[in-house]
Amino acid sequence: MSARTLYGVIVDIHESLRRSGIEKLIVISGHGGNYVLMNVIQELNVNQRRVLFFPERESVETARRRSGCVTTASEDMHAGEWETSILLGVAPELVRDGWQDADHEANSRPDLLTTGLKAYTTSGVIGRPSAATAAKGVAILDSLADSFAARLEVLRA
Repeated sequence: MSARTLYGVIVDIHESLRRSGIEKLIVISGHGGNYVLMNVIQELNVNQRRVLFFPERESVETARRRSGCVTTASEDMHAGEWETSILLGVAPELVRDGWQDADHEANSRPDLLTTGLKAYTTSGVIGRPSAATAAKGVAILDSLADSFAARLEVLRA
């Protein structure tokens, strides 16, 4: 989906809900780096708290720390420790064999927005899936659930 379409979808959903009497919206994203989502939500919240984006950076960093992740969010960009751990924790059958040896480092990605992911990896991996464990995945999700409760209170206030 293009950035323009995503922006329009969120605005349209929010407006449709508002016309139906629903004033609050929560957008939960499983994809990192959602600049478009963060921007549209910030715009929708200019006059009042109406939309929550989750997980935001602080909740992700807290989950990384609590779960014992050894990589940073920047190092672990795609199919690395974070994502593989979550899948191992909730749906291990979705993790292809060979993940234990699929580490790929591309810590410097200055042209990512111009060239896309393919310029930095042929496998799709940027990170260390070898550091993933099911226990980390469960701990990540538990931490995110805790953080979500706190973020929800901000929206309710």
